[in-house]
Formats: sequence, structure tokens, C-alpha cells
Amino acid sequence: MPHSLTNPAARVMTMSCPDRAGIVAAITGFIADHQGSITETSHYVDRLSNRSFMRTSFAGDAMPGDEQLKERFGAIAERFDMDWQLHRADQPCRVLVAVSKKGHVLNNMLHRVSIGTLPIEIAGVVSNHEAMRDLVEWHKLPFHHLPIASGHKAEQEEKLLEIFDSSEADLLALARYMQILSPRACTHLQQRAINIHHSFLPGFKGAKPYHQAFERGVKIIGATAHFVTTDLDEGPIIEQGVERVDHTMGPRDMIEIGHDLESVVFNRAIRWFAEHRVFLSGHRTVVLRA
Repeated sequence: MPHSLTNPAARVMTMSCPDRAGIVAAITGFIADHQGSITETSHYVDRLSNRSFMRTSFAGDAMPGDEQLKERFGAIAERFDMDWQLHRADQPCRVLVAVSKKGHVLNNMLHRVSIGTLPIEIAGVVSNHEAMRDLVEWHKLPFHHLPIASGHKAEQEEKLLEIFDSSEADLLALARYMQILSPRACTHLQQRAINIHHSFLPGFKGAKPYHQAFERGVKIIGATAHFVTTDLDEGPIIEQGVERVDHTMGPRDMIEIGHDLESVVFNRAIRWFAEHRVFLSGHRTVVLRA
């Protein structure tokens, strides 16, 4: 699949740590000392938690290998008490997509991947319905039909997790997958599952937020992409989008507007995750955008 940042010598370093003087200098100096050239860097300090967040992409044909870089950076990471990772930019994020009957978010995602504007690799699509099979197989991707028989939801979910693990996916993307994941699944997929909720959270929850919005006479509607947690629709928010509406618009109009919002918001969140731009700060996220 097409993806960006395919220079085999390119890396992305992400880190968070207690804030103190010298963090940025230590990281940029380390890269320079190892013949690297910084192509993009973002840094943010959360004053409430006194925590520093940084994402740096860099490249250099004369740089040491990954293992050497990790070993040599270890002393700096220990000195600043860093949580850090080093990623290869030529290894795209593998995403397993889960969907039910509505395919607007999935279709938009598959299109963006096919034209190279969403830097991920689709590992496959799982669904509790057959509705999306033709679309998925047209894109020459694996389609896994996992129907939910009465009283056997736990077994179906176990198969989903097995597919996630066996496909070596980095992320489960819930593209309007209308099933609630169990606490066990949420724990297994901690910080590795993103949901798109068709509402501007923490506003209208549940299955029909646009109808709730219509009944309340709202003037904006929205969509929210968030990490999946054991608390339904309460996970850390990654991205949101809104659109103005008025009294002339009924539930169907709002649904159509919402479908576009859901696709845009979800793809942004997936992209930022794939590019290692999303950090957790308590129950909030820090997104270091380009």
C-alpha cells in the first residue's frame, strides 16, 4: 500500500517525560552527533502535569542502525526519565478495520489508502455482517465475516482478537462497528483501538445521537474519534469536527452531514496515530500535528 516517509533511513522518535531544562537540546544534539538531519520536530509542555512531549523525525544515510541508536540513547532517556520509542518511517502502521452495515467511513478510508493520502496498511476488515464484503474484496483485501449468534458474542469477540493478533495489526479501527467491546477486549487493545462516534462528545451518546440533537434543537453537530476504553464513548478524545445546522434541517439532513464529518475526523485520527503524533496525558491526548 502507498504510504509517506518511505526513506529507509528515516526514523521518528517520540518521547514524554517530566519537564526540565535541556530535553530538546539533548535529543537534537544526539541526532546531530550521529549524523542525522531533523526533518520535522514538535514539542509541547503540559503545564498542568509538568510533562514534556516531543516528536522528532530525522534521517541520515550515515547514521547507525536502530539497535545501536537505541542503546546509545538509553543513557539520555534514563537521565530525563523518558518514556520513548524509535520508529522506522518505512514501516507503515498496520490497521485492522471493524465495520457493521454502514460503509461510508470504511469506503472513505479505503479510497484514501488506495490513492496514497492515508499512510497505513490495511491488514483486513472484520464485520458482523456481509454487507461490506464486495467493497472490501474489490480492494483485494481480506474480509472476515464474524456473525454474532445469540449467546455467543464472547466467542465472536475472541475470534476478532485472534485475527488482530495473527495479522500483526498495530491498530483496530472501529469504522462504525456497532458492537460494544468487552472489558477484556478493551484491556487487550489498550491504546490500540480507535472508535468514531457520530456525535460531538461528551454530548449525545447512544445509537441515535442525530435524533437526540434534532429534538434538542442544536445549532452544531459533530463527530468524535477517541481511544476505546471500558467506559463506553468515554475514551481519550483524539479529534473532533463540527458543522453548523439550523431549524430547517431534519434528522436525515443531519445524518448526511454527519457521515461526511465522521469520515474526515476518523481519517485524521488514524493518520495521526499512524504517524506517531498522539500522546496520552492523563485522560486527555496531546496531538503533535505537523
